[in-house]
Amino acid sequence: MSSEAAAVPAPGPGPAQQGKVRAFLRLVMIEHSVFALPWAYIAALTAMEANGGSVRWLTLLLVTVCMVGLRTFAMAANRIIDREIDARNPRTAGRELVTGALSVRTAWTGAIIALAVFLGSAALLNPLCLALAPIAVIPMVVYPYGKRFTDFPHAILGLAQAMAPIGAWIAVTGTWSWTPVVLGLAVGIWIGGFDLIFACQDVMADRAHGVKSVPARFGVANALRGARGAHLVTTALLVWYGVLSGAGAFWWAGMAVVVVAFAYEHTIVRPHDLSRLNRAFFTVNGIIGIVLFLFALADLISRGLGL
Repeated sequence: MSSEAAAVPAPGPGPAQQGKVRAFLRLVMIEHSVFALPWAYIAALTAMEANGGSVRWLTLLLVTVCMVGLRTFAMAANRIIDREIDARNPRTAGRELVTGALSVRTAWTGAIIALAVFLGSAALLNPLCLALAPIAVIPMVVYPYGKRFTDFPHAILGLAQAMAPIGAWIAVTGTWSWTPVVLGLAVGIWIGGFDLIFACQDVMADRAHGVKSVPARFGVANALRGARGAHLVTTALLVWYGVLSGAGAFWWAGMAVVVVAFAYEHTIVRPHDLSRLNRAFFTVNGIIGIVLFLFALADLISRGLGL
């Protein structure tokens, strides 16, 4: 073999293509899947414990692929639709579609691939999942437009996120049930509540450019009061879900941790001090989902769920 032949690089994606992939993953903040995945797992594993008593790993894998695929599509669509708004907000002016680190065409390509992955994995689960999958896509696209026509876009985001536990339950059982709806409502109101907190940091930019939100319309103090109310309702719904699903001691121990986390979250964010907002939004809310999932898993295993 000549030295020239030996120097020819092996076929594969070049640096430019790899850079686009990394930029797309940054765009959709792939690591934030942690917020919704634990709740889907709670619903799926609860359904598995009640219907056979053992973990169906392939189903759980497909649920994961569905969740990540749909969330990736939603985030990409959000960033594409909002790119002009992002360009006018100092906090978001560094996003990839604003700076040109990623083209709109590439972002749409990634979004369409993610949507195809979601629909394909839903088809592999069961017919009801496939039939309902297009409905799940609707609020994902409506949400970024919401801030243009309503002061309550957070409610649309909550609706979008509420579908995760419901879809995961249907993925396991192939049938509708009201038990995961209660968990879905808890998740939706929880996420809507912490989106109220997150939106507080953009009040000045939103008001300057006509972007609608609860903080922009009613003020930061009222938005934080709304978030506290939302998280009180979330707690009540999680208690209701525990009762409906026959939860045991581990679940209630996890609920105690959640209550403490909510209390801490609302202690560190004040109307005139948003300096710890990211800690409340990213750290505390990430912990809430993961911790409750771990306690729920321990509870389900103690009740006979076989791994």
